[in-house]
Amino acid sequence: MRWLRGLLRTLEGLLKGHRTLEVPIIATVVGGHTGRLDDYKGGVVSIIRLSSDFPPETLQGIDEFSHLQVIWHFHEGSATDVALHARSPRDNPAWPATGTFVHHNHRRPARIATSYPRLLRVDGLDLHVEGLDADDGTPIIDLVAVFTQFLPRGLVTQPTWPDEMLKDYWTDSKERP
Repeated sequence: MRWLRGLLRTLEGLLKGHRTLEVPIIATVVGGHTGRLDDYKGGVVSIIRLSSDFPPETLQGIDEFSHLQVIWHFHEGSATDVALHARSPRDNPAWPATGTFVHHNHRRPARIATSYPRLLRVDGLDLHVEGLDADDGTPIIDLVAVFTQFLPRGLVTQPTWPDEMLKDYWTDSKERP
């Protein structure tokens, strides 16, 4: 039945003129966050469990890097969650209405996110990480070691409201009220 819903979404997208892309799920998040919470993501350790389809050699040398770039899918969201209009972040009217592609959440069309967790250790096909803000069970689309040469170059700027909105995002999860 799940495949049928996926097929229907693909057909609907094609009828609307949207193109789609099928990507593999290479790993799954084990442990870590649960409950789609907005803040208190710090201090949480989870495992990125690579699919057993991959040989261990695919991770050779990754333990020499401090951080990973992880591409994951907001799998608990749905097409009905997508918001193609300007709106205030977290529906807070104190923050300015901004467009769909400003928001870092599941309301974007592809429902894809990027995180940069710290790699703690590698155990077979398990990557133990800290600072991955994906929930337990989240499908991982891709991952790669972070090279500083691929981080943003030059001064990174943003308005002031993200500082206010995300002041507790990386606060230790043990401090959650």
